[in-house]
Amino acid sequence: MFIKTFGSAIQGVDARTITIEVNTGGTVALGKQFYHMVGLPDSAVREGFQRIEAAIKNIGFRVPRVKTVVNLAPADIKKEGSAYDLPIALGYLTATKQIDAQNIEGYAMMGELSLDGSLRPIKGALPIAIQARKEGFKNFIIPKENAREAAIVNDLNVFGVNNLSEAVELIKGNSKLAPTFVETRDEFFHNQRNSDLDFADVKGQNNIKRALEIAAAGGHNVILIGPPGAGKTMLARRLPTILPALNLKEALETTKIHSVAGKLPVKSSLIAHRPFRAPHHTISDVALVGGGSNPLPGEISLSHNGVLFLDELPEYKRSVLEVLRQPLEERKVTISRAKISVDYPAGFMLVASMNPCPCGFYNHPKKECLCSPQQVKRYLSKISGPLLDRIDLHVEVTPVSYDELTNFETASESSLEIAERVDAARKRQVARFENNDDINCNAQMASRLVKELCPIDHAGSVLLKTAMEKLKLSARAYDRILKVSKTIADLAASDDIKMEHLAEAIQFRSLDRENWAG
Repeated sequence: MFIKTFGSAIQGVDARTITIEVNTGGTVALGKQFYHMVGLPDSAVREGFQRIEAAIKNIGFRVPRVKTVVNLAPADIKKEGSAYDLPIALGYLTATKQIDAQNIEGYAMMGELSLDGSLRPIKGALPIAIQARKEGFKNFIIPKENAREAAIVNDLNVFGVNNLSEAVELIKGNSKLAPTFVETRDEFFHNQRNSDLDFADVKGQNNIKRALEIAAAGGHNVILIGPPGAGKTMLARRLPTILPALNLKEALETTKIHSVAGKLPVKSSLIAHRPFRAPHHTISDVALVGGGSNPLPGEISLSHNGVLFLDELPEYKRSVLEVLRQPLEERKVTISRAKISVDYPAGFMLVASMNPCPCGFYNHPKKECLCSPQQVKRYLSKISGPLLDRIDLHVEVTPVSYDELTNFETASESSLEIAERVDAARKRQVARFENNDDINCNAQMASRLVKELCPIDHAGSVLLKTAMEKLKLSARAYDRILKVSKTIADLAASDDIKMEHLAEAIQFRSLDRENWAG
């Protein structure tokens, strides 16, 4: 008997429908293999029948030794992972006439089977559900742990099942199992501003807060340079609390990436907060940018629509840092292999921190630096010029004084207060770029738009020319100063870039200053 069931293969952050064809019939000689799989399965898919056979027997069905051929179509796409167990098992039970499932072709289904017939969660449930709806399926069977994630998709009945027995009863029409329902919008907006971190906890450091406010308002990359214990990491971790809240489109993009990577918490739905990823400095370039024999998103894609924080930047391997250069410009990563090429989004804000020298106390107001000028220069040279060019704001972080630390009378601004100003600036940018679908904030402007939207008067031009010549800035740094100036103007609700906006933007190029490191 011939039966079709339907699953999906993940390609990048999207899915493609896979037809699982099961054909049974004919005798098999004693001692010969009765089960054959074709259609470019990997070893995890091919070994799946051992799990399927045990699961079928353990829920009370038989595995008759009739010739069985399973074809995964289209045959030119590599099928990876163990999530094909469920559609193969249900197809096999139907093809061997052990269950009567006339409507089985109306279901999309994915799930990994345990030997006892229970189902384990899978990766990529959200993009698979999106593709199922796109292909016209009305019903989707999936492990219970993934049900809330897939139920985000409208107009699709998502049935979360615990085991193969429940799936069998469902396709036979004997189950009273109700589809999983998630009130996506209500739940999403309820969870958005729920954070344990707040800028109100930070004493002093008003200039650093100002720099991070500018960075958040324009989506700019920022590097914090200062001695140990000055608060660089503490400040960076609070940056997501002042970023504009995710909209539903961004939340869906972010959730898809985390779903494909298997990073979503169990029984979760939409991601409501902007990601904050802080990989250790021992990370490899493949783990950062993505890839592997079976390509998966890396940390820069997991940071999409959020923040990638690299603490102690000079401690990262040079090769790791250099792979950031292209994604910072193009906002995507292309992973190419012999038989496949996939794109992962990488629209992240880079926030980095570093000590100014090996001992950490160069330019410290009270502690003496023990490093020679050559050691300082050698330490800073670990960060390449092209990478620094792509970082808009270079901010010196100085230690907080005892008086500031113990001043409980003057309250620090909360994240909510700062976020209100950031939101107002972003609204001006949304209006400005309403005809540019790929641009959401000032940092994403191309050179053509910078020239068009960031004009400066004669006095500003003279100031910028002087800064360019004295600091020996590149053309990319020139564009970035204008972008930052435009963001500062947006925060001031000004349509034009004024001298004070330009001057403030120029001062945030610390590492470009001549003789900064002695």
